[in-house]
Amino acid sequence: MYKMDFNQPCHIHFIGIGGISMSGLAEILLEEGFVVSGSDNQESDIVTSLRNNGAIITTQQKAANITDDIDVCCYTAAIHEDNEEYQAVVQKGIPMLSRAQLLGQMMHNYERAICIAGTHGKTTTTSMLSHILLKTELDPTISVGGMLDAIGGNIRVGGPEVFLTEACEYTNSFLSFFPTISAILNVEEDHMDFFKDIDDIRSSFQAFAKLLPDNGLLVINGDIDKVSSITKGSSCRIITFGAGDRNDYTAANIEYNELGYCSYDLYHKDDCILHIDLSVGGEHNIYNSIAAVIIARELGISDDAILSGLLSFTGTKRRFEYKGKMGEVTVIDDYAHHPTEIRATLDTATRYPHNDTWVVFQPHTFSRTKAFLQEFADALSLADHVVLADIYAAREVDTGEVSSKDILTLLQKAQVDAYYFPTFKEIENFLLKKCKKNDLLITMGAGNVILIGESLIND
Repeated sequence: MYKMDFNQPCHIHFIGIGGISMSGLAEILLEEGFVVSGSDNQESDIVTSLRNNGAIITTQQKAANITDDIDVCCYTAAIHEDNEEYQAVVQKGIPMLSRAQLLGQMMHNYERAICIAGTHGKTTTTSMLSHILLKTELDPTISVGGMLDAIGGNIRVGGPEVFLTEACEYTNSFLSFFPTISAILNVEEDHMDFFKDIDDIRSSFQAFAKLLPDNGLLVINGDIDKVSSITKGSSCRIITFGAGDRNDYTAANIEYNELGYCSYDLYHKDDCILHIDLSVGGEHNIYNSIAAVIIARELGISDDAILSGLLSFTGTKRRFEYKGKMGEVTVIDDYAHHPTEIRATLDTATRYPHNDTWVVFQPHTFSRTKAFLQEFADALSLADHVVLADIYAAREVDTGEVSSKDILTLLQKAQVDAYYFPTFKEIENFLLKKCKKNDLLITMGAGNVILIGESLIND
């Protein structure tokens, strides 16, 4: 496999450079003195920004873009073998790296590579740790899967000491990484269009854990079902956290303030070592923060920087994000697209001041909706009112096997006040009529459901 060396910058070409992850990698390499070229299907703010930083980008993907001076090519999972540029790279014998392989290769150029993995919470935990790192003299390089105001986007280019990134299990992409510190926040069924079952997912996380060197560190939620099947075979040091007393780190004396924000005492074994105040709500964020604290302490970061960093974190985009007001109704947006995430979001909502909770849910992918049909209905039933939009297809094709109406049927059988509308405009008109003073409206899903709340606020 091609080896990426920051001491020997070369010419790298990105097929699909405009994506949030690919563009971030391109930005890092530009800062490191690499010649960066690329292509994408359309103009965007990201493409413009990269051009301004020196990248050569075309919005036509064609064979002529693959010139002889290109040393290595990186491509996204969305690029297929019939792509003109892909075929030209193969014909010229230019080395190729997938996005995940490139990210893994880049890790070799940092003293400590920190990877945050798990079915849920990766972006939040990475962001929490980012806030902590920014309170120190360290100069971290950060790649986060969402937009983080503290770094002005999703990428921060820093020094060679620390590289912090999310590690996604989908298509086993995180198995291309070379971490020195890893966190596994949770392991549940998801991405069932790729994984066969939960045991297949556990096997993937076990392989990820075994990537750590003997002197590496694995921080893992000890409450994960069959956690020993994941840690089995790992030769590195292991630290556990979670709600159970058997974990190395746990939380006690959990409280919520009038805005629903959490505070707790952090225990290491039998000793209370810190009292932590968060500027976000939800019990899940307590355990996300514990994972961040453990890693920070292992990096030698002071307690003052840890406490200050966590308190300064007010959330990432699309994670219980306050969007504004629709009259006297508070509008929140959330990325939740898995039943566990929906439950966590609605748990957070119970501690937020409001009357009724309205959830506008847009299921994400047909395969996920089919796999968790009853689970979606059970989780959504925690809301007072549910409005369903059509399934966001993403990378999939509608085969007619499942629809949002199937969730509606299950909700109505459970006597939940639930509705379905085929268009966003119909949903908006309905909400304008039905939502009342001091209600809480949450647009929820990984697709474009955010547009509903933004339209209602603008109106």
